[in-house]
Amino acid sequence: MIQFIYETTGITPSMVEGFFVDWPSHPDPTAHIQLLQQSSHIVLAVDEDVNQVVGFITAISDGVLSAYIPLLEVLPAYKNRGIGNELVERMKKQLSHLYMVDLGCDDDLVPYYKKHGMFQTNAMVLRNYGAQSGNITS
Repeated sequence: MIQFIYETTGITPSMVEGFFVDWPSHPDPTAHIQLLQQSSHIVLAVDEDVNQVVGFITAISDGVLSAYIPLLEVLPAYKNRGIGNELVERMKKQLSHLYMVDLGCDDDLVPYYKKHGMFQTNAMVLRNYGAQSGNITS
């Protein structure tokens, strides 16, 4: 059974293994826990039968006007079960008091987010691929 939770209490590094599949250099489970803990808002999908986090979404917010959703991930074996949709909707509810909620996505994901009431716009980004794993580099 999938349970949706809003905190990392009781979540261990072994429970968040297997994410960031297509990333050339990804956060290890300890860094993953840290990014969850330091996000303004999170929703985790936990498969209680195997005691494993199977999906998550994060947001960073000023708490006044805006938020940014940097990450939505569902483990490959759990895709196409509605988990990602539920994570997005629960996050939207948490952020519904804010003026703007932004996220960046690849072109192939635009239709997915449009189904959740978002619209396409332009964005500019910086990427430091040397820090993609969560390690600080100078």
